[in-house]
Amino acid sequence: MLHLLPNASMTTFTFNDAVQAAKTSPSDIDAITRKLFASLTTDEKLELLDGDDDYWPGLHNMLTDGYNRRPIVHGAVDRLAIPGIRFADGPRGCVVGESTAFPVPMARGATWDVDLEERIGVAIGKEGRAQGANFFGGVCVNLPRHPAWGRIQETYSENPILLGEFGAALTRGVQQNMMACVKHYALNSMENARFQVDVDIDLDVLHEVYLPHFRRIIEEGVASVMSSYNSVRGEWAGQNKELLLDILRDQWGFKGYVISDFLFGQRDGPLSLKNGLDIEAPFRNMRGRTLPQALKEGTVSEADVKRAGLVILRGQLEHALRREDKEPDAKDVVFCDEHRELAKEAAEKSMVLLKNDKVNGEPLLPLRNVSKVAVIGRLANSQNTGDRGSSAVRCPKVVSPYEGLRDRLTGTEVVLDDSAEIESSRNAASGADVAVVIVGYDWRQEGEHCVPAFNANTGLKDVLPPLDGTEVAQFTHRLLVDEVAPESLLEGDDNYGLGAGGDRSSLRLNERDVEIIREVTKANPWTVVAIVAAGAVIMSDWDHLPPAILYSWYSGCEGGHALADILLGRANPSGHLPFSIPRDEKYLPFFDKDATKITYDRWFGQHLLDRQAVNAAYPLGFGLSYTEFAVSGLEVSKSETDPDSLDVKVAVRNTGQVAGRYIAQVYGAANVPDRPRRVLLGFKPIELEARAEAAIEITASTRPLQKWDDGTWSLWTRHVEIEVGNYSGSEASVKKRIQL
Repeated sequence: MLHLLPNASMTTFTFNDAVQAAKTSPSDIDAITRKLFASLTTDEKLELLDGDDDYWPGLHNMLTDGYNRRPIVHGAVDRLAIPGIRFADGPRGCVVGESTAFPVPMARGATWDVDLEERIGVAIGKEGRAQGANFFGGVCVNLPRHPAWGRIQETYSENPILLGEFGAALTRGVQQNMMACVKHYALNSMENARFQVDVDIDLDVLHEVYLPHFRRIIEEGVASVMSSYNSVRGEWAGQNKELLLDILRDQWGFKGYVISDFLFGQRDGPLSLKNGLDIEAPFRNMRGRTLPQALKEGTVSEADVKRAGLVILRGQLEHALRREDKEPDAKDVVFCDEHRELAKEAAEKSMVLLKNDKVNGEPLLPLRNVSKVAVIGRLANSQNTGDRGSSAVRCPKVVSPYEGLRDRLTGTEVVLDDSAEIESSRNAASGADVAVVIVGYDWRQEGEHCVPAFNANTGLKDVLPPLDGTEVAQFTHRLLVDEVAPESLLEGDDNYGLGAGGDRSSLRLNERDVEIIREVTKANPWTVVAIVAAGAVIMSDWDHLPPAILYSWYSGCEGGHALADILLGRANPSGHLPFSIPRDEKYLPFFDKDATKITYDRWFGQHLLDRQAVNAAYPLGFGLSYTEFAVSGLEVSKSETDPDSLDVKVAVRNTGQVAGRYIAQVYGAANVPDRPRRVLLGFKPIELEARAEAAIEITASTRPLQKWDDGTWSLWTRHVEIEVGNYSGSEASVKKRIQL
């Protein structure tokens, strides 16, 4: 790279000068940004466009010292006090430092509570900022068209409305303290094949199904977008003009900056810049090697560099203005009591009660009058907050299921058997009043698969810089390309997922877990099964056995206490599934985790089950409670302020004996060929005391009822039945037919 110094006539206009000027004249921020950009040398302008660390030492540190322990800096210019993009990953918390581990986003999606998600965003933003970061790369809203996707835990739902509203809420919360980044744009829902697969998709399906949630978060004002690894319609997403310029900027009017996914997020430095990628992350690599010469030869223009540089600088100025009057957060905000309590609240509200049959005339849950509880299963005492890839949070303390029950049942004998041995499990269950069986997955069965297969993807080697002759580069190259790693790295807690996780090979529990469920339920009819997972688990081979089943997720640092409080009735379960669970794999779309090419259509999840006229084992939105609810008095009117919305009113009554939380879900149903039978339009939770009744108002979007046709939108039906209930297709829903 050229090393040019400012010449004598160049003005020195610092970042701090720009902030003060923008504070005085906020409407002039574009002109102020241009003035700041003009103060940069050619070298500094190019340095805005990638990471500040060289590739091999940066990667060596990432793989050996731990991923993202400290913010990863892009484009800092000390001479002008430009802070740069100081990256902290997510989304289950701030990856930097030792932060609070919240439940994974899919669990948070099960709360159906965007106000709670916004509060979590505020907490994450405070913890990241207190630890030196200004950029949160953890608003993940990829749509999981198949539940085998290894990173399904990082997103919220199979439904675009839930994805969009939760991503918007997290963005609102985070951006009180940090710049937020929505990812991975777009069509990233395969893990093992993510560096090689090309996704073919019709444009109407792309715009109607796989992009609406990104569009919603752009409208919310998110600072940044991260491109995905995969190819879309024949071009890598990180250098895809159709995605990054035509749709994102021209159609949606996005004014922020685009950052690549790490290490392999682009294949051509100059082309990626021309086609709308602003920052190569996380290190100085392809652009550092190619842009100076490309600029000299005219392959890229000064206008390309300026376009990217201006949006990068403007984003930092806008962030500084948002934070100008706020004091820096003290380090003691990290993993503070308030955030731990927030993590517990999210875990409680996320847990989904799938089954609660009667034993001796009463529902098994909540537990009553127990003197001995057996907590059984290989995950019973595990600090299992999710995978060990880029989203892993180094939380100082995680409460396991066993620890949670032990802490709550101080006068009760709580026995642990995490041996995974059948006889031991049977004996523990037979000697207890209640058996709680913890089953599911960990980082070995699902998660990010961080090591690309270079033999299958020979083009990836072209992304790597030449070895520089240092021992660090040689060692890191062997670690990355030859997958020769010390056992301590492969099995360690802080290994950035080397060789682990990936897409699930099965959607069922492993046979040992199923066998333990069978034997424990034989030994003790008072058996509860808690499932630790992020996506759909097919349960048809065993869910008839235990009287109670609870989806407890990867539930964060306070998950054990939340589970105990749900089981004991200190909290009423109110989580509802953010996806559907089929009875059999044959009702799912095609999935090949090693694919090089795949076609996406609109049929997956609940919509595919409805199209096949097959009942879900557990439909989208399903969840039980310790109380009962009734809805009545449905009113629907067109919004006076938003042409894409309906105002929906309904009365909800808690007809049971205990306080509870109802998730009112608004669906639009219509019989139109080649369209979903029923689409989610909106939702809202309401908390009610026993026997209480209240009216609830819900804003419902009509966008899911719109079709895209060569850049224009119109309704695909004007006659729709509005249904309000507590899951998709519920017979207890109240209904009203309207004309839009």
